[in-house]
Amino acid sequence: MKKNLFITLLWIVCLITASTHASDDAIDNLRQTGKAFASVARAVSPSVVYIQVEGKTSSGSSPFSSPFKDEWPFSDDFFRHFFGDRLPGIPRMPPSGKPREERRIIGQGSGFVFTTKDKLLSDKAYILTNNHVVENADKIRVRFQNGREFEAKITGRDPQSDIAVIEVEASDLPALPLADSSELEVGEWVVAIGNPFGLSHTLTVGVVSAKGRTSIGINDYEDFIQTDAAINPGNSGGPLVNLDGEVVGINTAIFSRSGGYMGVGFAIPSNLAKAIANQLIEKGEVTRGYLGIVIQQLTSDLAESFGIDSLQGVLVSDVSKQSPAEKAGLRQGDIIERFQGDPVKDVGNFRNRVALTAPGSKIELTILRDGKRKTVEVTIGKLAKGQHLTEATSERAEDIGLTVQTLTPQLAEQFDATVGEGVIVTEVRPGSVAAMAGIRQGTIILQVDRKQVNSVDAFQQAIKESIRNKRLLLLVREGGIQRFVVLNW
Repeated sequence: MKKNLFITLLWIVCLITASTHASDDAIDNLRQTGKAFASVARAVSPSVVYIQVEGKTSSGSSPFSSPFKDEWPFSDDFFRHFFGDRLPGIPRMPPSGKPREERRIIGQGSGFVFTTKDKLLSDKAYILTNNHVVENADKIRVRFQNGREFEAKITGRDPQSDIAVIEVEASDLPALPLADSSELEVGEWVVAIGNPFGLSHTLTVGVVSAKGRTSIGINDYEDFIQTDAAINPGNSGGPLVNLDGEVVGINTAIFSRSGGYMGVGFAIPSNLAKAIANQLIEKGEVTRGYLGIVIQQLTSDLAESFGIDSLQGVLVSDVSKQSPAEKAGLRQGDIIERFQGDPVKDVGNFRNRVALTAPGSKIELTILRDGKRKTVEVTIGKLAKGQHLTEATSERAEDIGLTVQTLTPQLAEQFDATVGEGVIVTEVRPGSVAAMAGIRQGTIILQVDRKQVNSVDAFQQAIKESIRNKRLLLLVREGGIQRFVVLNW
């Protein structure tokens, strides 16, 4: 009996001791994690700069854009009540109804010295930031953590990717290396450093919550890293770094309904930033590749309409005349599945790859056409400025909820269309399948289930032949852009 009691007590003591050791180990692990973040801060902060810009605006809104554009969540009076007449880096909209006047403004943001393709120069240092931080600036000053200040000038800006490079005359500034952002994984720890609300060299920590975010609507060319590391106004242009102190992204925007951090921030990946920055340094501008096609994302409805099972790739909805794509034999309705052997993930991914390909380069596209795969070689063109990667009776198609009309010369001129190419939508019934699919008054319908419709009669005949399937594949044109639309009911 005594022996059993002794064994029981000994077992309890062992459990308590093990529990104490486990607790100590957990606390020690937390200490080590904290020291890792502190180490990153010590290594990275000396390269991060506070950027202050002076400029002017004639529109009443600031040239230094925020993640919220012009849609501020609160009024000027709200900000003035809490922050006074000047809150660095946050432009205010003029009172409603008052004329907009030209005025001087002060803006602020973040940036960092980075290692360029040609490494460090002997007479100057380059700083990466966002275009919206320095856009329209007349004067730029940067301040480092140790208090050193420099006047900077713009090396080059690229509004379409929201990337800018500025330079200062100094030779002894610490620079940050740019990591290969393609190796970044969801769930990895990342650290954001910048100057939110003018609070110099603020560090926040989080994880990568998603990669490859496109079609956010912030920039023309997007491939964002999404993170829950806190990013606020003023963080724009600052580095997002990994635990090795290497830059994986440029903090650019936040998603917010309150004006502050809500758990979702976006950073431009370092690979995209590096490609743009090197061109800005070498040429002062960015040259982008051009194919001359309009593409759209494959949906399950579109895939079914084209008789395919996979959603991989993008759908070609239009091919420009005399473009590199037309010369290579690409056609409307082709599905581009691979670019240089790599899978095409989505529209944003494809556009970025084309844009970053040097004009004159020959690339291979794997396409699916009428159920058969083939490889097409295309010579990439150069994207020009302003160019983008076009008396009758009405009759109602009751089942889908729209009214169409044959194009007259007057209607064709008004809606930038061609007589004999499609019918124009004159009315859309609210709540109908056509309305829910985004068909609007003025939309030109070119095809119904891959058949050309050039008159009301041709349209009605095509509808009758296909409508029993409760699904229609339409090729439409709006604002010069063609796209496929599936009506499903």
